[in-house]
Amino acid sequence: MINTTSRFTLFATFILLCGSLFAQQDPEYTQYMYNMSVINPAYSSVNKAKVGALYRSQWVGIDGAPTTATFFGHLPMSEKVEIGLNLVHDEIGDVVQETNINADFAYKLPIQENATLSLGLKAGASFFSTDFSRLQLGSGAPATDPSFAQNINQTYPTIGIGAYYFSERYYVGLSAPNLVASTHIEDEDGVQRLGSENTHYFLTGGYVFEPSADFQVKPSFMARWVNGAPISIDVNANVRFYQRFEAGIGYRLDDAVTGMVNFEVTPGVRVGYAYDYTTSNLGEYNKGSHEIMVLFDFDIFGKLPSYRKSPRFF
Repeated sequence: MINTTSRFTLFATFILLCGSLFAQQDPEYTQYMYNMSVINPAYSSVNKAKVGALYRSQWVGIDGAPTTATFFGHLPMSEKVEIGLNLVHDEIGDVVQETNINADFAYKLPIQENATLSLGLKAGASFFSTDFSRLQLGSGAPATDPSFAQNINQTYPTIGIGAYYFSERYYVGLSAPNLVASTHIEDEDGVQRLGSENTHYFLTGGYVFEPSADFQVKPSFMARWVNGAPISIDVNANVRFYQRFEAGIGYRLDDAVTGMVNFEVTPGVRVGYAYDYTTSNLGEYNKGSHEIMVLFDFDIFGKLPSYRKSPRFF
């Protein structure tokens, strides 16, 4: 049985997370450089069919902490057109669930001999639900709280845009995965329940330094902002050895220090792991965050340069 302290922690965490729905709601990823199509529909695989999955367990040790499962895939239809599909399932304990299913369309425009601008659209739906019967209130809380008296089950449309400029050595992306501001708040008899979801903006970039054919250094960054919340900035540096093994460290501003590793199991199959050590005040109450990912790449045309030379496959 969960003790009083644990029940209070669950309740407090849930309230804080629901409160944050007024500002930052989208799940965060440490291995964002491998999960790029989820946040930017213009992401291009350079004529490689790509399928991947990522699972994140955040703030381990806190009852009701978020977990996120992501599936993504995209396929070149021609030299200029790519399509994709991605699914993100986010949970807060057993109480709140949100599933986003989106299709992507990207059109690539050659700008220079070795540089391309890709423009993308994302469209789909978001399914939001709650089960307040699983919420365990702390000691001293009222037996029935009107804010949690009725479950919520709602569906919202999602529409996003993105731009992605890349060459063999670098990339820069700007995107808004969902421009439709959905509302998870209802005001009845002076009681407000949950909150609204606002548009998130992402700015990403990366570069590949290649001192030798067997050693590359790949710095990257991601900035994320939304109205009502501080800007979130990730800065990372990965190194690749013998085109098979990678390791990296990173820092999320005022939030966490991160580390990651991944390796090529077989040609076209890569697995990875990342760990976040929380540096904010919340670090006193959790044991960090974990991510596991797997990627599959398929060269459908057979004559194209290896993805190993591309910074877009960080």
